[in-house]
Amino acid sequence: MATAPSTTKIIVLDDDPTGSQTVHSCLLLTKWDVETLATALTDDKSPLFFVLTNTRGMSPERAADVTREVCQNLKSALLFIEKGDGANSQKKINPIMVSRSDSTLRGHYPVETNVIAEELGPFDAHFLIPAFFEGGRITRNGTHYLVSEGKLIPCHETEFAKDSVFGYSTAFLPEYVQEKTKGAIPADRVEHFKLSEVRGDCSARLLALKENRCCVVDCEEQSDLDCFAKQLRDIAAGSGSNSPRKFLFRSGASILTSLAMLPPQPISAPEMNQYVKNGRPGAILIGSHVKKTTLQLDELLMDESIEGLEVSVERIRKHEQSVMLNEILVKIGELHSTKKTPAIYTSRKELVDFANDDERLKFGEEVSNFLMDIVRNLPPTLGFLISKGGITSNDVLSKGLALKTSRVLGQILPGCSVVKCPSNHPSFPDMPVVIFPGNVGDEFGLATTFRRLSSSQA
Repeated sequence: MATAPSTTKIIVLDDDPTGSQTVHSCLLLTKWDVETLATALTDDKSPLFFVLTNTRGMSPERAADVTREVCQNLKSALLFIEKGDGANSQKKINPIMVSRSDSTLRGHYPVETNVIAEELGPFDAHFLIPAFFEGGRITRNGTHYLVSEGKLIPCHETEFAKDSVFGYSTAFLPEYVQEKTKGAIPADRVEHFKLSEVRGDCSARLLALKENRCCVVDCEEQSDLDCFAKQLRDIAAGSGSNSPRKFLFRSGASILTSLAMLPPQPISAPEMNQYVKNGRPGAILIGSHVKKTTLQLDELLMDESIEGLEVSVERIRKHEQSVMLNEILVKIGELHSTKKTPAIYTSRKELVDFANDDERLKFGEEVSNFLMDIVRNLPPTLGFLISKGGITSNDVLSKGLALKTSRVLGQILPGCSVVKCPSNHPSFPDMPVVIFPGNVGDEFGLATTFRRLSSSQA
């Protein structure tokens, strides 16, 4: 029997829905049953796909369970494809596994990479590459920085390092690894690929890696990762006389650009209103509470074709959801009929008087469920939807729109992906949806995105 042809597929387990912010044409999966995974594995429109696990919003235990479920189903899907049937005749997939997480070092590391290694290993190495150049996140001399107004700020000196769940004390990545693994991986056991090596030939070092060695990688611009990723791909594929190697990545978004080697997106960012059918008005949903989002909302509301609709979290706490939902839906319908766009946003003042974190989390779910009730009842002639916030966007895709899969069209702003509902969606066929992370963009980000999708753009 002839050897089955091998196809490399980059499989990204994304802990919130924003990791596709540097790529295009790929599928996003909000379900990970074997059939859906097999569909993505055999998709010939892109070399990568994303599984939106949303684990950053979960406990470590739940994150591990979800990651394990995805990996086990992935093994079954790979085996099914390799065995072949009428549609997939003996096609072998060579997977490159990526655990995509926050570019400011928040997330369940090493929980998720440990589970992936247990289920899909053994790996020769795992690479910590949190760079996200569009968001000003670079790694220099082993330290991860946020570039803000031309200044390099070590990430441990930012608000992100004070996160109540994922906080950390150092941005020097070998020491970060030691801290997060509680000493299981000492800092002096972490391989550090310096910038001069990344920009040169480091194939000998890569070939020498074994036993899932932890590696950190300096990079300051996309071309650095382009050079490094080419060497990684060649070695993983077993080029020349070398046997194939298995590498795992814990990364921000930028390494995905280099691994995938995609051409420019089909339609440029300023022209993305072409995806909006007949120039119809859209809706904007804003759940993120970070300061940058509030600044963007204030700027957006200055546009005369926008009307703000506040979702009072206080009324939700008083169990007035049904009355408020009806009020908001009536107003959305009126605005849509006059071709105005509603900006639906949660109260900017966050409630703080909760007895414990579980109570706060439960209330957060109530607010999210209310927002998803709005999404499910938006006018069926809606032209587009902009979703602001990582958790909000995940819920919009998986619950509000009930998508098993969607396809990334590209970025409308650096770091802001546009996806499209399937053509057979029961309510919003082919509707473009913007996934807009909370901390991305300048103060004009939301307004610019709206105007690019609006038929009234300049």
